This record gives sequence, structure tokens and C-alpha cells, in this order.
Amino acid sequence: MFHFRKIAAAMAVFAASALASTTASAQIYSGETAGVGDPVHTMFVAFANQASEAGVNIQVNAGQTLTRSMLSGARGDIEFFSSVPSLVGLMSNGARMYETVDDAPEVAGNLRAILGFQAGAYHPVTLAGSGIESWEDIAGQTVFTGPPAGSASATSEALIRIITGYEPGEDYEAVRLSWGEGYSALADGQIDMMVRPAEVGSANIERFGLSGEFRIFSIPEDMVADEDMQALFGRPGRGMMQFEGDLYQGQLTEGTITALGFFQFIGTHVGVDEEVVYQATRAFWEGLDEVHASALFLQNVTPETAFTAVNVPLHPGALRYYEEAGFDIPDELRP
Repeated sequence: MFHFRKIAAAMAVFAASALASTTASAQIYSGETAGVGDPVHTMFVAFANQASEAGVNIQVNAGQTLTRSMLSGARGDIEFFSSVPSLVGLMSNGARMYETVDDAPEVAGNLRAILGFQAGAYHPVTLAGSGIESWEDIAGQTVFTGPPAGSASATSEALIRIITGYEPGEDYEAVRLSWGEGYSALADGQIDMMVRPAEVGSANIERFGLSGEFRIFSIPEDMVADEDMQALFGRPGRGMMQFEGDLYQGQLTEGTITALGFFQFIGTHVGVDEEVVYQATRAFWEGLDEVHASALFLQNVTPETAFTAVNVPLHPGALRYYEEAGFDIPDELRP
């Protein structure tokens, strides 16, 4: 004799189980990164695209200030985010932009890393005809140094200070805008100079040479060994880089350009499931050919650079993949 009530109940349990499985596999994880056109954005999108191949679906929220994204990540409000090595110590110590954030030192311990990469270099740019042909010519001029709430503006101003001795607000006017507004302000002549972190070979920098000529200032050779400059190179996520001036069409500075390089990493937090991070990490490295094809500067991402500038412990899921794949893991990055 059939028991229709029992059959119906069993079918309901099966349907609920199937729905739960589908929901788990279709979970959307939140991710935050910089604006479109920024190398940090390019790398994060490449990571998210590869992660999706393993069923880890990351909704990318671009155009974010990374100081806030890292705090949101540390609090567990988002799962994945672009991370700035120089901000880790500031958050841990409740300094500068985190000075009024009561829980910053406590939640900083939740930060975990997935992989690091060389993002690009600071490009000090002036247009031909601006009257600025050397670092000293910045005196009395308006200079875009970065967004109001980010760390890039402080770094740009430190670079100018070390080379010229000039102070923002005294010797020149430091203008802080969003990244997109900075590009437009220089193109429209509203500012005289822009100091912009960008990938080497950036299309956004190149565009100034498509309609005219421009200069990228090189760090003077006699300043490279300066104690303060070496300290700037030695900060977390910083270093010296060099590239040829003729890399960009219309660029007037001849020879090799010495620049302040910047490095970042893709981060997560301790509360994200180990299997999720493992699958995302594995998919990224197994799809490295696709990553390399997506942007020229990403060809520098290799297993040898996986831990570049990473200054928080690896997430257990990422660590599991690197151990299985035989990566050379620094001891200080083991949780």
C-alpha cells in the first residue's frame, strides 16, 4: 500500500537538499578594487575571472578607495579585495586614516593574503608647454598627487619632498581628486602636473602622447642613493623600477626612467571558507596563460613573484594550494 504522505514528505526533503546544494554552488562573494583602467583593477578582475572557472563567483565592485576596502575586508563585510601593503601597518597601529577607527588595530589581525604582484610605477607627468621641464619647476604650480583618502597622495608628496625639498601647501599646491578626475584635470589644463601610479606601458598615460607631447620625470641619478629615497623604496609595497622613456609615444624624457615602483596583493579574511580560497587560488594559477594574455604588465606575474610585497599571513586555502603545487613559501607568511 502506497503512503502518499510519506512519499510527498521524502520528495520535499530531497527538493530542499537539492536547492541548498544549488544555492551553495551559486553563492556570490563580494569583492572590491580600484577604478577601471587602474592596474590593481585589471589584476583583481583577472583573479575574479579565473576564480569563476572554479565556481567561485566574485561580484567586483570597482572604483573603491582601498583604505576602506581593506577595513571592510578585515571586518568580514566583504570576502575579497585589493590590498595595499603600506596600509597594513597603519591599520594595525590605528595611524593616519585609521586613527579615528576604534576597531582598526583589532580587525587588522583578520587580514589574509592570496597572492602578490608588481602593479606598476609612479608616473610624474607634465604636458609639453606647461612650463614644467624639471622637478624644480614644480614650485608655485598645481600638482595632482592622488585621491583625498588614499595612501598614494602621501607617497607622491613624499617623493616630491625628497627630490626638491618642496612642501605641499607651501611651495606648490597639492590637488587631491579621484583618479579619473586627475587624468581629466591634466588633459584640460586645470592642473600643471600629475603624479599617477600606473602600470608600465599604461594606455591612460599613453593617451597624452596621442594628441601631443608630455614628460615623465625620472628620479635623478644622484638621488637614488639618498637615505630618504632608499627609505621610500624600502617601505612596504614600494621599490625602485626602471623602464625606457621611448616606451610611450610622444614622451620627451630620453633614456632610462627611474621610478618609484608599487606592489600590491589580493587579500581576503580569516572567516572565508578554506575550500573557497583554495579553489580560487588554484584556478588563478592554472589559468595563468589567460591572465598573461589579458594585459601586458600581468606577464610579470609568475610563481616566483607570488609573494611579492605580501606582509600578512596567507589564507589557509591559499597556503594549501601553494604547498601542493610546490611553491617556495616564506616562513613568515605561514599562518
